[in-house]
Amino acid sequence: MTHALVVIDVQNDFCPGGALAVAGGDEIVTGINAVMAGFDAVILTQDWHPAGHSSFASSHDAPPMSLIEMPYGPQVLWPDHCIQGSQGAEFHTDLAIDRADLIVRKGYNPAIDSYSAFFENDHTTPTGLEGYLRTREITKLTMVGLATDFCVNFSAVDAAKLGFDVTVQMDLCRAIDFDGSLAAATEGMIAAGVTLA
Repeated sequence: MTHALVVIDVQNDFCPGGALAVAGGDEIVTGINAVMAGFDAVILTQDWHPAGHSSFASSHDAPPMSLIEMPYGPQVLWPDHCIQGSQGAEFHTDLAIDRADLIVRKGYNPAIDSYSAFFENDHTTPTGLEGYLRTREITKLTMVGLATDFCVNFSAVDAAKLGFDVTVQMDLCRAIDFDGSLAAATEGMIAAGVTLA
C-alpha cells in the first residue's frame, strides 16, 4: 500500500499576519516537515485565486464571512486571499517544499471556489489529483494542513468517497472554526469513513 502525505494550503495568507489567518496556522509547519520522510509521496495543495475571484467578499460589496448562493450552492465570501503570484499565496517560508512530488493548485477558476484537493466546489470538476494518485498506485492518504474545517475537511471527505483510505492527523491541522464549522466538519469526516488521528 503506497502512502502519501497530502499537505493542504500551508500558505502565508492562512498563517498569522495573513489575509485569512488561521489561529496557530504556523505552529504545524515544523511537525509537518518532521513527518514527511515517513511517506512514499508528498503532495502539496496551493490555493491560487485570480484577483477579483467570485468567492471574495470584495467582488460582491459584501462583508467578509457572509454567505451567498452561487450556481453550485452556498458560498462563504472570504477576504481577498492567496492571489496568484502574491506573497500571501506563497507557501510558509519554513515549509519543506522541496520534498513535494506534486503541487496541486486550486481555486484558479474565477467563477467557482475550490476547497477540496480533488474537486472544485461544484463537486464534479476534477483537479486531476485522483488520476495522479491512481497512476502512482497510491491508496492510503494522510492529510494535514489548513484549515481543518474547510479545505482539509472537503479534501478528506472527497478522498474517502473516491475509495482512498484517509486519515486526518488532527495535531498537524488548525481550524477557522467559523459558526460551528469545526464540529460539523469533524462529524462529517467521521461519517464519511475518515480516520481522525
